[in-house]
Amino acid sequence: MDETHSIRLRGMTWDHPRGYGPLHVCSAAWRERTGVRIEWERRSLQDFESFPVAELAARYDLIVIDHPHVGQVTRAGCLAPLETGTGSDALCAAVGASLQSYRFEQRLWALPIDAAAQVQAWRPDRLAAPPADWAAVLELAAGGAVLCPLRPPHNLMALFTLCGLAGHPAREQGEPLFDPTAGAEAYERLCELVARLDPRSAEWDPIAVLEQMAAPEGTAVCAPLVYGYVSYARHDAPGTRLAFSDLAPLQRGGSRAGSALGGTGIAVSARCHERDAAFAFARWLASAEAQCGPYVAGGGQPAHRTAWEDPHANEASLGFYRNTRATLEGAWVRPRHAGYMNFQERASLRLRTALGVREPAAALIAALNRLYLEVSP
Repeated sequence: MDETHSIRLRGMTWDHPRGYGPLHVCSAAWRERTGVRIEWERRSLQDFESFPVAELAARYDLIVIDHPHVGQVTRAGCLAPLETGTGSDALCAAVGASLQSYRFEQRLWALPIDAAAQVQAWRPDRLAAPPADWAAVLELAAGGAVLCPLRPPHNLMALFTLCGLAGHPAREQGEPLFDPTAGAEAYERLCELVARLDPRSAEWDPIAVLEQMAAPEGTAVCAPLVYGYVSYARHDAPGTRLAFSDLAPLQRGGSRAGSALGGTGIAVSARCHERDAAFAFARWLASAEAQCGPYVAGGGQPAHRTAWEDPHANEASLGFYRNTRATLEGAWVRPRHAGYMNFQERASLRLRTALGVREPAAALIAALNRLYLEVSP
């Protein structure tokens, strides 16, 4: 028997069909091909966004992460870098900045397997087309037809995206994080929207919002700032199928660039005893072969360009990939230094308080910039 038949790897991903479904399907295909068994466990979306990767790396061989963690993992030394000699760059023709987002201090810490950014979700059974600009979004919101996930850290992601849409994205490096004027204007736009939303939005994440929108009896027809989830556009979507499109620009015909990049990458623990086997699976998982085949078939939202351009994948998802591609290509990469995750948690809680009382814009942006200064390298 080939020695690979005795290899078992433990993996950790996030608890949503988009997060675990494709990994189960791909792992089954990989076991059939190589004999390597990969067993996956799950953590909540909230844990995925905040739980220290170093603690996971002590227990798992393969870990699904998002890019703002790479500064932390670089400092902790808990992940094995995926050197360019492994061929990973050639395999990862990823959309937008997905691949670059996992490169930090001249090393590559994960391979992108899932690409996402804040886009629009809408109900094509009730709207002829998504809102064409921010004024149209606010008009729908005034009628109670808009939902928006504002549970931390998604409120902060919305603020980042509104800054980007205005042509003044927050800084990836240096200070201040927010331009005082542009940040204040973006916050005021967010306040305008929040004033028209169900107060429970402060506790909703993207999954909660999309599930409410997809409910047959739901009254909302648009989520203007929500991370794209192909799961809700597929033919097997729970409830009513949702359509997704590029962000609504602030003014009709304006820029759609600047959305806060999301998505996930597959990383290998520095403590993994079967590192070659883990690297081999990670490279294959990020390849066009896997991403266009079992990854999509398993309900995944791939990062590979070839999958995004696949007509069958688009036909099966109401044009999800084609209709959000411009937003993905123009998405903004969050800061990734070791202190950023601490800032993200503190800033999103501070922003939740500010939105609840409509704190003056200048004071709030100044407070966020001070928080960022405290954690900057």
